[in-house]
Amino acid sequence: MVYNFLNGGAAINVLCKHNKIDIKIIDIGVNFNFKNNEKLIDKKINKGTKNFTKTQAMTKEEAIQTLQNGINVFNEINNKKKIDIIGLGDMGIGNTTSSSAIISCITGIEPEKCTGRGTGIDDAKLQNKINIIKKAISLHNPKKDDAVDILQKIGGFEIGGIAGTILAAAYNKIPIVIDGIISTTGAILAYLLNPNVSDYIFAGHKSVEIGQKAALNFMNLEPILDLNMRLGEGTGASLAINIIDASCKIMREMASFEDAGVSNKD
Repeated sequence: MVYNFLNGGAAINVLCKHNKIDIKIIDIGVNFNFKNNEKLIDKKINKGTKNFTKTQAMTKEEAIQTLQNGINVFNEINNKKKIDIIGLGDMGIGNTTSSSAIISCITGIEPEKCTGRGTGIDDAKLQNKINIIKKAISLHNPKKDDAVDILQKIGGFEIGGIAGTILAAAYNKIPIVIDGIISTTGAILAYLLNPNVSDYIFAGHKSVEIGQKAALNFMNLEPILDLNMRLGEGTGASLAINIIDASCKIMREMASFEDAGVSNKD
């Protein structure tokens, strides 16, 4: 799938090209050694996280580095060419499970009410997924107000990287568009570290994953689009960026009734 991104064959490639959006692919924890590729930004922490039903997903040092790598990659790109707006997506394996676990931990909502079907699992597998999340939370007892502790125990590298990127973008007063449940989970971790980031975040679209709503409600955010999407990759964010761009042009270029001489007519 990473090679598909690099070769321009994924849905996000098509949508970014359509909307004239630059795309950057960052490896923050893929279980594979990629050869040097100018299209791939190497920020790999490790080859995947560990099984959080048995041990912590990562070390504290890795959790902090994951956030820092997200900050670094934003700053590196922004220093080369000023970013106007940034959309954040993901590609990962099993990461709706870690996302649901994180959202449940932070919001206090039971796993049953914030765990979805991911790529489309049946009822038996959904119940198993819920049980796995309960087991992980019970085993590690993450501190619900400590983003680093949560990330360390039940998180994913991509989620931490997204959180770091959001922190860097908000610090630079650059608007952020989040995508589905994974990038929304990164956002809620960033929000836990600094609630002011929500002033810079747009929720690109409503995910079919039920946990996203709980996270958005926690941050007082409303999704722009509702297209019944479950694709990920930042596809919803790329579509929403087009809407945001259009809204900016309306505010700047559209005449008011008063300007157009429509108001106060006999």
